[in-house]
Amino acid sequence: MSFKKGKKGKTLKLTVDTEIQKLANELLQDKAGSICVMDIFTGEVIAMHSSPSFDPNLFVFGISQDNWQLIRNDPMKPLLNKTLQGRYSPGSTLKPIVALSALENGIINTSFTVRCTGKTEMYDQTYHCWKKEGHGYVSLRNAMKMSCDTYFYEIARKLGVDKLSETAKKFGLGKKVFDNLFEIEKDGLIPNTQWKKNTLGKGWLLGETIITGIGQGYIQTTPIQLCLMTAQIANGGHKIYPKIIIDDEDKLKPKDYYTPLYKNSKNIKIIQDAMFGSTNEVMGTSYRSRIDNPKYQFAGKTGTAQVKKITERERELDLKTSEIPYEQRDHALYIAYGPYVNPRYALSIVVEHGGNGSTTAAPMAKKLFKLIIDRHELRQSINDKKYLEI
Repeated sequence: MSFKKGKKGKTLKLTVDTEIQKLANELLQDKAGSICVMDIFTGEVIAMHSSPSFDPNLFVFGISQDNWQLIRNDPMKPLLNKTLQGRYSPGSTLKPIVALSALENGIINTSFTVRCTGKTEMYDQTYHCWKKEGHGYVSLRNAMKMSCDTYFYEIARKLGVDKLSETAKKFGLGKKVFDNLFEIEKDGLIPNTQWKKNTLGKGWLLGETIITGIGQGYIQTTPIQLCLMTAQIANGGHKIYPKIIIDDEDKLKPKDYYTPLYKNSKNIKIIQDAMFGSTNEVMGTSYRSRIDNPKYQFAGKTGTAQVKKITERERELDLKTSEIPYEQRDHALYIAYGPYVNPRYALSIVVEHGGNGSTTAAPMAKKLFKLIIDRHELRQSINDKKYLEI
């Protein structure tokens, strides 16, 4: 076997905060998933962790067959960078974008209500809400707070997949976040009627629009895209350019920042307020993970993404996550930004087969925000010196 001497690598300064990265690693210990943290104004990536990992030293002089088989056959897929390559249904983390799109397109207003009975029937199909007995009459704010599926089925139906697709793409979904920095980064998929016709040769169905409204169906997003989407909601609806490498020569002019992504800034505020309720008010899906102290208080949205269709029998059994085989459990997701009063950071959390966003992913955000905010001033002083320890 020939040996080729490698070239000396360049010295890079990263935007990553090693303490936040370390905590992300601890939170995802023995789990498969991703944690991303981003500055909502500069786009600097504070943490970008994919779990589980592997020891790269095993590959230095050629990996043994035993070690290779262990890594390759691990069901948690350590060779896959979940943050950049993992394509997941966003589940209910898409609801802020669905609501925003409906507001922006004049389909609904804040007083628009829907009656949730626990299920919606249309053309011999039944679309269930996660709450069997239903939520009763809900407005946009309460629907977001309690994550009522029926409300979002209805506004997606009225909105249509093409308009929803436009808004989702505008906020960074379905497109590489770092352009060509990472060869492995995936686009994801934000479907529309034309995509289905071109790809599958079939017409789009109303039922597909309905399930897209709760982040299921053909739609696929990467964790870093969900983080960017959340950051741009948090900063008031302005475009940012995420980065992980500090390059003093590559400075964007101020005018390149803060391009508005909205038609009406009031609509962004409505979504921010609804996400606040989801985390900080009784009946909110992540209420148990809230922090009352305004210094650390954050707003967020839970998500639970199905990996397989639930049969009627399984629905009746109503099994706990621990009673379901690992590979059939739902993925748990959470997006959030904070501090709520003067937002600065956004995050996305995905735990593969974690079961439920409110019980698995949201509590991680609580621990993360405390450390993120506590280390803010230190990061600022380091950035001001144009130096970052790595």
